[in-house]
Amino acid sequence: MARKEQSETPGRLKQIGLTYTMTRRADRWIGFILLGVGLITFGVVLAIGFLIGHPIYLGILGFLLAFLAVAIVFGRRAERAAFGQMEGQPGAAAAVLDNIGRGWNVTPAVAINRSQDVVHRAVGRPGVVLVAEGNPNRLRNLLGSEKRKMARLLGDVPVHQIIVGNGEGEVPLKKLRTTIVKKPRVLAGSQVTEVNDRLRAVGDLMSNMPIPKGPMPKGMRMPKGPSGGGRR
Repeated sequence: MARKEQSETPGRLKQIGLTYTMTRRADRWIGFILLGVGLITFGVVLAIGFLIGHPIYLGILGFLLAFLAVAIVFGRRAERAAFGQMEGQPGAAAAVLDNIGRGWNVTPAVAINRSQDVVHRAVGRPGVVLVAEGNPNRLRNLLGSEKRKMARLLGDVPVHQIIVGNGEGEVPLKKLRTTIVKKPRVLAGSQVTEVNDRLRAVGDLMSNMPIPKGPMPKGMRMPKGPSGGGRR
């Protein structure tokens, strides 16, 4: 058990180091900011300790609070830097959905066109959320088609539409997760499972149908089934 913990520690430190390096590329002042947050937090708590006559106790508390403050600020700025690097990249919305949290069933690329505009699907207690990324003008038709399909399959289950972007009526990538999880919950856990199973069953059925993709070449005939009454 001790060996396992020792082996995990270098891995965590390496991960923190890689995250810091990635963040520093987008936020060049991150080191000075974290240092300032730590020193100010520790200094304020220590000063209170001197005022009330307990500098040692408050000094220890100040160190712990300073470490916590640095961790919080670092986490937020690292997340902001990560979103900044992901924004505009194909599949960025799918990456956010993959980390949306428990209670959600995510299926990437349920609809896509030739221009690589894509719609992802997330099923949770708010219902079905269709998340689209690409050109907004083309996405509206793609989203509308997918929503009509959901309405035929699911009836009264709510279907929400989100276009990821920075334009009017769109949701920025960094706010995508918050926007989804804040939607009102209208389904029970068992209903979420039922909806997801139904959608997956239909998706598997469609993917396994022996229908050729694309237009059929001219002159090509469909193969005939075996005949039981053929001559020998």
